[in-house]
This record gives sequence, C-alpha cells and structure tokens, in this order.
Amino acid sequence: MKNSKEIKLALTVICAVVVIYFGINFLKGINIFKSYSTYYINFNDVSGLEESNPVYANGYPVGIVRSINYDYEHPQNIRVKIEVDRKMRFTDNSRAEIKQGLIGGTTLSVIIGDGITLKPGDSFSGGPENGIMAKAGNMMPSIEKMVPKVDSILASLNTLLGDTALSNIIANTEYVTHNLCITTDQLNRLMKNEIPTLMAQLNAIGHNTGDITSKLNTIDYAATIKNVNDALLNVRQLTESISEKINSKSGSLGLLLNDTQLYDNLNQTLVSSDKLLQDLKEHPKRYVHFSVFGKKDK
Repeated sequence: MKNSKEIKLALTVICAVVVIYFGINFLKGINIFKSYSTYYINFNDVSGLEESNPVYANGYPVGIVRSINYDYEHPQNIRVKIEVDRKMRFTDNSRAEIKQGLIGGTTLSVIIGDGITLKPGDSFSGGPENGIMAKAGNMMPSIEKMVPKVDSILASLNTLLGDTALSNIIANTEYVTHNLCITTDQLNRLMKNEIPTLMAQLNAIGHNTGDITSKLNTIDYAATIKNVNDALLNVRQLTESISEKINSKSGSLGLLLNDTQLYDNLNQTLVSSDKLLQDLKEHPKRYVHFSVFGKKDK
C-alpha cells in the first residue's frame, strides 16, 4: 500500500515535469515532436536578440533562436545557434539581420542568396539590419542637426502667421475668389442662354448670306454690264446733244447764251433798275403819296 502511494506520487511528479517542459517549449514556439536542422550565425552585435526569438527566411517563419554564445577566444564574435525546419536550406551567400519591430519584439531574418548550399551545422554571417529601421537609425544624426533649423522655421512661420498683412492677403484672396465665382456663374449663364441665341442668329445670317450668294451667282453679269454701258452711252449722247443745242445759235437757249447784244441789253436793264431803286430809296415821295387824313399833297 505504501509503495503504491509512492509510485503514484512519482508518476504525478514525472507528469508534471513533462507538462511543464512541453508547456515551456510551447510558449517558446518549440515543437519537440518536429525535427530541426541546426545552423550557426556569426554576429558582431546581437543587441535586442534573445533566445526563442523567431527566425524568418525571406519573410517566412522557419524556426527559432536556440542559443546565443559569446566566443571569448575570438573577441567581437558572437555565435548564434538557430534551429530551423529540416527541409530548410541556406547558402554560403545567405545573410542574417536582426530586426526590431515598430511596437517592440525582435526577429532574426535570413535573406537567402545564390550560392553553394550549406549543410546542417555550417555557419554563415550576420550583420546589422539594412532595412527601413536601420536607415532611419542612420538618419538620426542628420535629423538631430535639422531640429534647430526646423525650430527656426516654425518660429518664422508663427511670426508670419501672426502678421496682419497675411490676414489682409487671405481676405483679399477670399474677395477675389468670391468675385471669380460670380464671374464664373455669369459666364456659365452667358454660355447657357446668350451664346445659343447668338449662334442661332449667326446661323441665320450665314443662311441668308448663302441665299444672297446663290442669287448673285444666278445674275448674268455680262448682260448687266452691257445694259449699264448702253445706259451710259445714251446719257453721253444726250449730254452731247444738249451741249450741241446750247452752243447752237438756231435755238432759243443758244441765242440766249450766245447773243452778245441780248447780254448787253440785259446788263443795261439791270443797271437802270439799280438806279431806279437807288432813287426810290433817296426820294420816296416822288413815287409814293401817303396821308394819314386822306388828303393829297399839293
């Protein structure tokens, strides 16, 4: 009976140890029932890397970090042991990088290059991360130098924003924008209402012009010009006839214009008429008799 209790106690302890062992390995991401291949990576700096960190090959999880050991015989040489899936193969041009996550956590990433395939137990080199985080870390000194300049720029910007001239410029810009909106609205209305009417009128004018042109094309210009020439010839002949009759002494008008004696008589008559009018102005009583009381002058 006593031996039976001791056996049960021993079995319980063994089961507890096994459960703890499996639980710890499970929490570490280790599957003890799965076979692994071991490789070694040589680093100069393993800052942030810890045992049980996951190992990725070209972005795919393939294993874990089993151990990290410092090689005291070779200073600045840290040997990292990794266990990866047995089917995983690395080459002599492979490179391992320690990557820090943005929100914490460290992973070991292996970039597999072209080359000779390594055997389990072989080693390859590792180094600092060449990704975005590493570039950001390299940029920190430059960023620190830029901080004072950025502060100066921000101070100048604050001064500029506090200037009343900027407020006036913004107000003027708003005013110009408002006017531009009004102008655009008016232009849209013009394009919508006035332009179609104008185009219709222009089309009508074009149509009328086409009609006039077609009618002009039907005119017999040769006959028209002949008629005009005949009319001008008739006018010329009429003019010559009138001129001939005026210059002729046989007609009344010709005699009137060409008879010098008639001209002299008319001229003498005009002179006598002028003398008569002059005498009338100077001696009106000789020719006009007028009385208020109706009596005649003696």
